[in-house]
Amino acid sequence: QVQLVESGGGMVEAGDSLKLSCAASGLTFRSYAMGWFRQTPGKEREFVAAISGTGAMTRYGGSVKGRFTISRDNAKNTVYLQMNSLKPEDTAIYYCAANKYITSLAESDYWGQGTQVTVSS
Repeated sequence: QVQLVESGGGMVEAGDSLKLSCAASGLTFRSYAMGWFRQTPGKEREFVAAISGTGAMTRYGGSVKGRFTISRDNAKNTVYLQMNSLKPEDTAIYYCAANKYITSLAESDYWGQGTQVTVSS
């Protein structure tokens, strides 16, 4: 079965950096686009970033563009989210998702359990 396991969350101060990882198993990793989403209580899930199976295409949500970078290592079945210049409003649970189509990540069947990121001011 498909498993996505996020790691790397934590508590940091505004301006700090953090790198999240999502390790995938049970699927042909290079055939799947991967994405990061985040959610805080009472708010809708927000798209953060996505990357195509080969890594050639990336997309970012407007609030993180220029600060976050998504990447992947297909040899390690892992996708990363480098987060720089973190702000308190980046505080959320971050989830990774897998889908064969980068445009359909929000409707993915495969999601991780999430990792908490807390940014203090």
